[in-house]
Amino acid sequence: MIEGRATARYVRGSAQKAGLVLDLIRGKDVNTALATLQFCKKIAARHVSKVLRSAIANVQQQEGAVDDVDRLFVGSCYANQGPSMKRIRAAPMGRAFRITKRTSHLTVTVRERPEAAVVAVMADKPIPTKAAKSAKKSDT
Repeated sequence: MIEGRATARYVRGSAQKAGLVLDLIRGKDVNTALATLQFCKKIAARHVSKVLRSAIANVQQQEGAVDDVDRLFVGSCYANQGPSMKRIRAAPMGRAFRITKRTSHLTVTVRERPEAAVVAVMADKPIPTKAAKSAKKSDT
């Protein structure tokens, strides 16, 4: 099974906010995920889209990779917390408030679907399983 991974490090924005966007595309086909990110209003969607495109390009560069992008899906995606930049904001009466500017590391893994799953997804049919096959045999 062919797999490609891309990571963007030190992206400005919290890992929690990026995780909300990553939850939208986890497990989806690559084309569906890109369309979802294109119309998402979150700022992190632009960064996630760049990482996803990079992961797709990494899969296509591998030896023995398929040219058909429709067989690819988002296998795993996560956002880890990066270092925080600490800044000071002036406050009343000579005090100071601390501001933390958070960063995150975004990782997206793209995998190739098995052939049977691709045909089932294209036809909007459920993926055949062993339980379904045994139930079909018992019906006849």
